Amino acid sequence: MEPEKRKRELTNFARYSAIGFQLLAIIGLFTFIGHQIDKSRPGKTPLFTALFGLIGVCGGLYQTIRQLMRNR
Repeated sequence: MEPEKRKRELTNFARYSAIGFQLLAIIGLFTFIGHQIDKSRPGKTPLFTALFGLIGVCGGLYQTIRQLMRNR
């Protein structure tokens, strides 16, 4: 395999792996915040955990799509 092609493939692999970890971190952070809010309020329904988890998914997907469009 050509050295230039191999280098390009490794660069793409690193870039897309980083995007995946960033998506995971955003969802995890928002879910953690929702969980902390639910722990501090009296109630048995984890409403804020679900809500903040969903916000994290939407925000993470937005960020991922934005980065993918920029890296075209």
